[in-house]
Amino acid sequence: MHFRPLHDRVVVRRIEAEEKTSGGIIIPDTAKEKPQEGEVVAVGAGLRDDSGKLVELAVKAGDRVLFGKWSGTEVKVDGEDLLIMKESDILGVIEAAAQLKQAA
Repeated sequence: MHFRPLHDRVVVRRIEAEEKTSGGIIIPDTAKEKPQEGEVVAVGAGLRDDSGKLVELAVKAGDRVLFGKWSGTEVKVDGEDLLIMKESDILGVIEAAAQLKQAA
């Protein structure tokens, strides 16, 4: 099944956090918090402004993003746990170091 969000909604797949700390301590599943980082799987077409013109979203499929701890609605599509949220729930896009060097 292919899922396409509507309007300014975004589908995000959580990226699982590390199971070890930098000191090598293994974190048990019961002590882990839900990750607040994910990868955008699909985006809606965007919203219409006051004049009726379609305004595209700032994120695109494949972007790594940070979002709030309680953001979005959890859904299961084809056995995979995903989040559906509005673009405004996304706090920012994580850019790779290589992309930052090219921009400078």
